Amino acid sequence: MADAWGRRRAVALTLAIELVLAGAAFGAARVSSPPPGPDFVNIADVAAGPPPAAVASYRWDCGRNEIGHRNTANIVVTSRKAGPVHHVHDYVGNLSVAVGSTVETLAGGGTTCSNGDESTYYWPVLRVMRDGDDQHGGAVQVPAFVTMSEYANPRGPVLPMPRLLRGEVGDAYAVTNGGAQAAAVWSCQGSETKRTLRYPICAAGKRVLRIFDYPSCWDGRRLDSKNHRQHLVFPEPGGGCPMSTFAVPRLEIVVGYDIARGARYRIDTFDDQRHSPRTDHAFFVNLMPEALSERIADCLNAARSC
Repeated sequence: MADAWGRRRAVALTLAIELVLAGAAFGAARVSSPPPGPDFVNIADVAAGPPPAAVASYRWDCGRNEIGHRNTANIVVTSRKAGPVHHVHDYVGNLSVAVGSTVETLAGGGTTCSNGDESTYYWPVLRVMRDGDDQHGGAVQVPAFVTMSEYANPRGPVLPMPRLLRGEVGDAYAVTNGGAQAAAVWSCQGSETKRTLRYPICAAGKRVLRIFDYPSCWDGRRLDSKNHRQHLVFPEPGGGCPMSTFAVPRLEIVVGYDIARGARYRIDTFDDQRHSPRTDHAFFVNLMPEALSERIADCLNAARSC
C-alpha cells in the first residue's frame, strides 16, 4: 500500500515536468517519431519507480470484454441517462448494465467473472486512429487482457468490501478541473515500474497498459457520496488509512492492449477534454456475494495469496 501511494505521488510530482517538456517540444515544432504530440511519451524516457512491495493478494478473472459489452451509461454518476455518443465505456463483470440501469437493478444480472462476482467494472474505450478518422473516430480496441486484483493493507487488517460500495479513480474532467484528481497511470508491458500520465510509446511487441489503482479507505457508513470520492479515499503515506476510515481491500485493475508501435491511439473523452490521457478514469460497483467478500478479507488478513 505504501508503495502504491508512493507511485501515485511520484506520478503527480512528475506531471508538471512532463507537461513543461511536452509543451516546449510542441511549441518548437520539433519533429518526433510517430505518434507525435505532447500527449505521448516514449517509455524509454520515463523514470522507473520502486518495485511494489510484496503483500497478500486475491486475483480473479472477469474476461476482457471480448463479448463487446459497451455503452454510454454511467450508473454511478448519471444513472438511467445516456452519455455523449463519443464517450463509450467498456464493461467487465455484470452483464446487465445498460443506459436504463441503476445500481439497484444490477443484482441477478449475470456476470463474466468466473468466481460469481456480479460487480460492474468500467472505463472509457480505447481507439486506434486511422487516416480519415474524425475527432471522434477510431477503431475500438478489445483489451488483450484484463487482470483483477485485490491487495491487503500493510498497516493492518482489512474489512470485507461492503455490498453496493461505489468506487472511482481518476477524473474525466482533469484538463478543465486543473488535474488535482487525475490518477491516470499508463505504462508498458515489461516496464511496469515506469509509470506516466501520458500515452506511452512502447517497444515493439510490448503491450500498452492502463493501471487503475482505486482508493481503499472507507468511512464505514456510506456506500457513495455526492462527489463519489469522500466515502472512499486514498491511504496516507505509509499505507495507513486517515482517521475515522477503515481499510478495505485495495482494488487494482490492469488493462493491456496490443498497439502497434507508431500507431495513434486515444481514449474516449468529453469534448472539452481533448482526448487527454490525464482524463482516464474508472468506476466499480461492488456486488460480490458477501460470503466471497468475507473469504477475500480472511485470505488477505492471513497474509496469503489466493
